This record gives sequence, C-alpha cells and structure tokens, in this order.
Amino acid sequence: MPGPDTRVVEIRVAGLVGTSGETLLDAVSTVDVAGDGLGRVVRPADRLRRPAPGPVLPALGRSIPRTLEGYLWHGMTSGGATKATWALLFPFSLANVAFWMLPPVPDRRLARVLGAVCRGLLRVGALLLTMLLMGQLAAIALDLFAAQCLAPGSGCLPAIPDAVRSVPARIAVGVLPLLAVIFVLHRISSATWAVHADGDLTGGPLRMRADPETPALRCLHTVAALASVALLLLGGPFRVPGDTVDVVAWIVTLAVVLATVVAAAIGVDTGRFARPGVLAFATLLVVVAAVRLRLGTGPLPGTNGVVEGLGAALVAVTVLFALFLAPAALLARPGWRHKPQRLRPWMGGWAAAPVLALAGLLGGGFGAGLAEALRRLSGAGLLQVPTTYLLVTVLWGAGLALAAVLGVLGFAVAVPLRRLRRGIPEIVELMEHDRQQEAQAAAAWARSAWERRHLHHLALAVASAMSAGGAALLVLRFGFGLVPGWFGPLSAIGVVALGALAAGLLRVVYTAARTPQRSRHLGALADLVCFWPRAAHPTVPPCYALKVVPELAARAREHLAEPGTRVVLSGYNLGSLLTLMAAARLAAELPPADLERVGVLTAGSPLQWGYQRAFPALLPQEALERLFADLDGRWRALCRGTDIFGGGVTTWRHSVADRRLHGVGFLPDGGFGPVSATADGTGVLILGGDHWLPDPLRGPTGRHRWAPGVLKHQDYVVDAEWDHAVAMAAGLGKPSWGEQGSLFGDFPPKR
Repeated sequence: MPGPDTRVVEIRVAGLVGTSGETLLDAVSTVDVAGDGLGRVVRPADRLRRPAPGPVLPALGRSIPRTLEGYLWHGMTSGGATKATWALLFPFSLANVAFWMLPPVPDRRLARVLGAVCRGLLRVGALLLTMLLMGQLAAIALDLFAAQCLAPGSGCLPAIPDAVRSVPARIAVGVLPLLAVIFVLHRISSATWAVHADGDLTGGPLRMRADPETPALRCLHTVAALASVALLLLGGPFRVPGDTVDVVAWIVTLAVVLATVVAAAIGVDTGRFARPGVLAFATLLVVVAAVRLRLGTGPLPGTNGVVEGLGAALVAVTVLFALFLAPAALLARPGWRHKPQRLRPWMGGWAAAPVLALAGLLGGGFGAGLAEALRRLSGAGLLQVPTTYLLVTVLWGAGLALAAVLGVLGFAVAVPLRRLRRGIPEIVELMEHDRQQEAQAAAAWARSAWERRHLHHLALAVASAMSAGGAALLVLRFGFGLVPGWFGPLSAIGVVALGALAAGLLRVVYTAARTPQRSRHLGALADLVCFWPRAAHPTVPPCYALKVVPELAARAREHLAEPGTRVVLSGYNLGSLLTLMAAARLAAELPPADLERVGVLTAGSPLQWGYQRAFPALLPQEALERLFADLDGRWRALCRGTDIFGGGVTTWRHSVADRRLHGVGFLPDGGFGPVSATADGTGVLILGGDHWLPDPLRGPTGRHRWAPGVLKHQDYVVDAEWDHAVAMAAGLGKPSWGEQGSLFGDFPPKR
C-alpha cells in the first residue's frame, strides 16, 4: 500500500525524429542530470537552470509527488557530418533488418537446418550487396570518370588541367577515392556505443544481442569490396587477361571472392590475428591490378562484367533465399496458426525475402541513378555507362508507375469506400459527443485503419513485382536478346526517378552535414534502421538499443533503491519498444518486492500492428503475455484510432455491443481472454491494458493543457488520461478486471 513517503519517478523515452527535452517532458526548459552526451537523462529546470520537481500526480484522492525524467538518445542517430552519410547505407541496413525478420526456428532438426541455410544465404546476399555497391562506385570513379571523362580530347570537364589527364594520374584519381570509401565503410562497421551499465542483452524473451560474428563479417566485407575493385581493374570475371602476371592476379582475385562468399555462408571466423594480414593481402591485389592496368581512351572492358556478374549473383541468391525461406516459414506456422489474422507475421513469416530483394533493388538503383546523373551533369554526351543500367532504369520506371497506381487505388479509392461502407464507427460514437467531431474522427479512423492494415501490403507488392519484373527483364535481355521499343518511356521515367533519388540523397547528406539541426527527417530514417544490431551486414550504423535498454534498466534500479519510490517507464512510438525491453530485463532480474514498484506506459506504439508482426522471433506474443502478467497489469497503453503509426497494443478483435467496447486482450493473471469497457466521462475507453482516447479531445476543462483538432500521432501527453495511466502503471489504482469481462460466454461473436 502507498504510504506518506510514496513518490513516482516517471522516465520518459523519446520516440522517432529528434525530440527536444522540452517537448518530451512538456516543460519550458530542461537540464541534464545524467548520461554521457549521447544518452542524456534530463529533468525540468527552473529559472536558475536547476533540476525542478515534476508536476504532482493525482491518485488515490490525493497528490503524489512525481519526479519527471527523460531519456534522449537521438544523438546516436542524427546530427553531424558522419551520421549524415548513414543515409547512403540504407540498402545495407535493409539487408540487416531482414535478418531480424526471419521466422522463429522450432525445435526440430529440419527447421534448424533450414534456419541455418536462410541465415547463410542472407549473409551471402548482404556480401554481394557490398560488392555490387563497390563495383558500381568503381564503374563511376574508374570507368566513367578516370577512363572516359579524363581521357585526352574527351571534351569532358575542360577546366581540368592536362597534368591530371596523364595515365598515372588518372589511375590514382580513380583508385584512391575507392580505397578511401572502403576505409570509411570499414570504420563505420567498427563503430559502437559505450554502455554505462552492467550486463548485456543476451538470452531471454524480448532481448537481442550483438552478433559475435560481426568482426569476421567486417573483415569479409572489406576484403570483398577490395576484391571487386581489383576484379574490375583486371578486366572482369568473364574475361581472361592475356598477360601471365595478370592471369595469376585474376585467378587469385576470383579465389578470394569465392573464399569470402563461402566464409560468409558458413560463418567462418578469419581469426583476430589473421584479419590484418587478409586485409593487407586484398589491398595488395588492388595495387597490383592498378599498376597492371593499361588505360586507354574508351570504357574499361571489365565494367559490364563486374556489374552484370554481381547483379546476377545477387538475384540468384535472393531467389534461393526466398525458396528456402518458404518451408522455414511453414514449419514455424503452428506457432501462430491459432492467432487472428492481425497478429500473424506478415506474409506468413516470409516478409524477409521481399525486404532483401528491396535492398538489392535500392542498391542497384542507387548506383545506376548516380552514374546516370553524373554522366548528364558532366556535359559530355559520349560517356558510356554499363548496358545493364538500361534494365535498371526500365525496372525502376515500371516500379514507380506501379507504386503510383497502387497508391491512388488505395488512398483515393479504398479509403473513401471503406468509410462509405462502414459510416461512422460505433466506437467513435461511444467516445465523441459532437457530430462534427464524430465526422472528423471517422475520416481519420478510416485512413489510419486502412494504412495500418494494408500499407505493408503495398510496399511488399511493389518489391515483389519489381523482383519478378527484374527476373523477366534478365531473361528477355540475355536469354532472347530482345529490347522492346516500349522500354524507352519506362526507361526515361526510371532515369528521372533514379537521378532524383541519387541527387536527393546527396543533397540530404550535404544539408545534414552543414546544418545538423535540419536533419531531423534523416534522423527519423536512421531511428528505424539503427534499432537492430549488426547481424547480416556489418556496415550499418551501430545499434542504439544495445546502449539505451541497459542504461534505462540501470536508471530504474537507482531509483528503486529508495523503498518508497515507484518507477514508470513511459515510451512514445519507437521508445515504447525500448521501454518494454527494459521492463522485460527488470522483470527477469528484480526480486518480486521491487518488481511490484515498476510499471510501463506506451503511447502511439507500433508494437502490435507493425513490429510484432514484422519481427515474430524477437517479439513473440507469449513473451508479451508473460511480461503483462509479471507486471500484474501495470502495462498501460495509450492509443488513438486516428493514429497511423500507433494502434492497440494489448487488445485485439474489437467490437461494439450494448454501448460497450469488447475485445480480447492480455490478462494480469497470465494468458489472454475477453475484456470489455464503457466510456468514462471524458470519452476514454479502458479496454484491458489499452486506453482508447477520443480524438479530437473534448472541450477544454481549464484544469489541463488542451489542443484542438485531430491530433493523430502527435501530443499524447496533452491528454489528461496520460496522468491517469501513469498512476495505474505505478500501481496507484487499477481497473476492475472482473467488470471488464472474465467469462467467454459474455463475449460477443467474433468479427
């Protein structure tokens, strides 16, 4: 029971996009009280910049002292020139995300074998993606620029002096930037964040860990990148050099490429002391190949072979990965077959295949778009790019057209039809009391519900269609040698799209490097992909979750050392996942007496409709049920039906009957069962652990800050229900679970 010394410490965790401490804590100013600059703990500040107490928490008929803290972690994902370049690593990050989307592996021999094969193919695909990117950059630096643009008499960039157009200078100008890029990529893959807390994230549900094979993968990717550059200098994989020395170097380079692919597939560690020697040997291959290069005035003969060979190999590995992933997903299906459709993994656990395909399409498209944009900007119309770039531009032109058509059908046709068919949802009528507000809420509910249900279908359909189209184009081009005339308009659309993509990414990086405060949109992208540790691809930004979660748990334990203190971890958007992982860590480590003083509040969380379905192995429903039971229902979730990014978290199968909202949700005694709720005086429906908020808010009361209009994903803290949910998460009052429904016979028919 709470005594006179009871106080609540609410630790808020920021979500997507750079959030200031003032916005997070809803305060005029804040001051740092802990952290290391990257992970900052802030509190509200008074006029003298001293930490100030937070607003009192109304609970149990009295005011409970509350200490308000915020954890800011966006310094790890945005701001500065180095972090700005991470936008160029997005294809690599997608390949790494695909690893965490793999379905769980049942305890069966065949399932374990298929899981190992899928992980090996995914690592090989990520390795080929690195080689493809370096091959495309080599095609730009060595072929397009050094060999063609800097050739004497080419007419390209006439301001460049003749001294730079000599053969040694041209080779140096082409090779040295590539070595610098490889060095930067290697350094990025070595970067990590210092964790100021004990322990790690290994083992148990809702926990992830850094892959112990990352140092070996880092070495393999660096060697493969160097080998791809050497292979282009030596004439490509399909052209045997005429000179004996060149033949030996060519054979050795091919052997190095094959060895890196095999090592990535089976997870062979190169050894801590052997890695410097391997890297030095691969660098020596590039130097030998550059010295042996006989540079003329035309395109390099190895460009087409390298780009086409690596592209074809990546396509083949992606197809194999998709084929082996299908039976692996089927073997894991008994684990979610009994669940409703909205809780099952996307595409039955097969979504990692189109994500890997999308990573390859983005990597190939970015290289083609950058080459085409630079060719046009150079002003020399005679410069040549690899012939396969025609297929890439056609593919992206068709993909862009398909995405536009599906988007129009979805947003301009499906959403209005859904609203006309269903009218004003009954749940909106329970929450709102004004006809105009009901109409506004109904329109927002229809759009957000459609996007949460079908936006991933749109993205996966475009990725799958582009993958199938790419395979058909390869067969048409190289199997039959046909280039239809209608390729022209699609290629023009693709050139514009890819050129805009390349120019846009470079502009974003340039702007973010010069003006970090304007890079918040870039930080939002980094927040999504940097959440996951390095597993399939090492050349991705370091994972901030491996630092945030242990430090959150350590901060909570510091406050729990005071007997009268109760800690509530509140997370918004992506911060909700961080708070849940920290709570799971505390539930596994704390004694029961201390765990009774811990609660969780999530707001606008994409957990159920997004992350739980996209990453079923990391976020299994059974682990979430167990966490809800460990906290005895002190996991509260604020949600709005108008929120595109956040929906229900602890309940599902919603229906309205007899002016009550019914559903199925987590129960504090374990498992799940039926729950129901009636709207209170403010229009809030507390269904299980979910607090469904009216949007727009009802009129201002004068006792709490208020905001007009449909808020959707913004400003959850403005709702007075936030403080009520914090009090419930702190154990200072809980709903009557018996009144919310405890018998399946009282539950209305499923819809």
